Amino acid sequence: MKNAVIILTILILGGSYTMLKSDTQKPTYEVATFAGGCFWCMQPPYDKLPGVISTTVGYSGGHVKNPSYRDVSSGTTGHLEAVQIIFDPKKTSYEELLTIFWKNIDPTATDQQFADVGTQYQTAIFYDSPKQKQKAETSKTTIEKSKKFDNPIRVKLLHATTFYPAEEDHQKYYKKNADHYNMYKEGSGRAAYLRKKWF
Repeated sequence: MKNAVIILTILILGGSYTMLKSDTQKPTYEVATFAGGCFWCMQPPYDKLPGVISTTVGYSGGHVKNPSYRDVSSGTTGHLEAVQIIFDPKKTSYEELLTIFWKNIDPTATDQQFADVGTQYQTAIFYDSPKQKQKAETSKTTIEKSKKFDNPIRVKLLHATTFYPAEEDHQKYYKKNADHYNMYKEGSGRAAYLRKKWF
């Protein structure tokens, strides 16, 4: 065949997303998963980044299959609200994604982010390869040594498990319900905290 058949392969836990366009052109995408409290607020920063193919909000790290938002909100499933990013490492690096992660959370909080309280709002970096783990560890050490935060860094580094996409009404919430999203981000204290710390 002169033109190869287009094949899409997504391997969530393996950290790769491969699209075979031709026999010579084989771009490989990678997967990153971060828990930063309310997932509504973690999607916009990544959507703006060049090289990001897609973002999906959902649930990771728990022990219940196919949990709903109500299940996770109960705090009994072990899941964290998270955002999963498929990106082109040739256009943006995993280190850049990590930098955005740190600049959109309070890394000193335990089992909460701003006004949201519960184990589902714990912050975490879900690594899916030794390479990602090493980079996550390095980034965490850099944050700790920066002395930018008075309290200890509480972000967990966890091996990636099954990621369950959230219900459709939660996807791109900041676009679907912009007014409510903006009021929530301000009202929760997240926006003011980030402005004070980073901007």
